[in-house]
This record gives sequence, structure tokens and C-alpha cells, in this order.
Amino acid sequence: MTFHFTRPLACLLVVSACCAGCGETKQEMTTLRLEDVPPDLMKIAKEQLPGVAFDTVWKKPGGTFEIRGKAKNGKIREVDIRPDGTIEEVE
Repeated sequence: MTFHFTRPLACLLVVSACCAGCGETKQEMTTLRLEDVPPDLMKIAKEQLPGVAFDTVWKKPGGTFEIRGKAKNGKIREVDIRPDGTIEEVE
């Protein structure tokens, strides 16, 4: 008799786990033009990654700018800069 009770309960737990987070809203990054990046932030990006031809910019939900480009050797490089000029990450 216990078997008949635990099987539906187990199924209910699996379905609940699969649906967890289904109603959650996902914040996405906004694509920007290079011209829309504040000049002081572009200056910082160029100082951090000299010789990189920047071509793509995203603004993250928290306000950080992710500035991406290609180095002369073909490697994709990026720098994440907060609006106040603080560098979060250089890849």
C-alpha cells in the first residue's frame, strides 16, 4: 500500500522541481552602438586592450558595459566596465 502512495508523490516532486523558476523574469543585455558608449569608457577599454578593434557593445541589466572586439591575431577580447569607470573584467 505504501508503494501506491509514494509513486504519485515522487512524480509530483519531480514535476515541481522541473517547473521551479518557470515564472521568473530574465533580464537581458541591451545591444548598443559604439557611438552610444560614453567616451571615457571607450578610452578605458582602449587602454586595457590596445590594438583591439572594438565592434560590439552590450549594456548589462546592472548598467555595466561589455565592450567586445577582435585583436590583430583574431582572438575575441572584451572588457566589462561599470558606468563609474571601474573595470569588472578583462578577457
